[in-house]
Amino acid sequence: MKSAPAKITGIIAIIAGIVFIVAGGVTWGMISSQLSDQKITVSEDSPMLPGDTVDGPFSAYAQAGIINTHALKATEGKTYAELGAAVNAAKESGDTAAAEELQTQRNTVMNASFLRASLFTSVVAYGVAALVMGLGVVLILVGWAFNSLSAAAPMVVAPTRERVNA
Repeated sequence: MKSAPAKITGIIAIIAGIVFIVAGGVTWGMISSQLSDQKITVSEDSPMLPGDTVDGPFSAYAQAGIINTHALKATEGKTYAELGAAVNAAKESGDTAAAEELQTQRNTVMNASFLRASLFTSVVAYGVAALVMGLGVVLILVGWAFNSLSAAAPMVVAPTRERVNA
């Protein structure tokens, strides 16, 4: 039994695992740096991590949640779509003042949605970075196992004529 393919596969898996861990770590660091540069702080009335600097997945998630709470409070619970229908109804009835007020609320909800989407994108990116680092660890373990098996593989000696005729 030849052990070279197992050993080569093991080495490749270990190298790939190291690359995955480094890539995931660099990605995690870049996301954290970009979020930190924005100098966002989780709102004090957030039920999760109030006052924390937004520089990680949990603080980004907490801030996205409280942004939604604030947006719904500003619009008395109406969503972007509901406000759009209300704006159209106010325009059709000729109440331009109400239409303008509702449009202002709609713009607030729209901005909140954009901010939440950006924060949720960073949360997803953190998850992907963690996944890649986890896969790197698994690849290193698989590579180590392949190398261990290749080292333990018995050497098979091909039969010679004397042994066959004996």
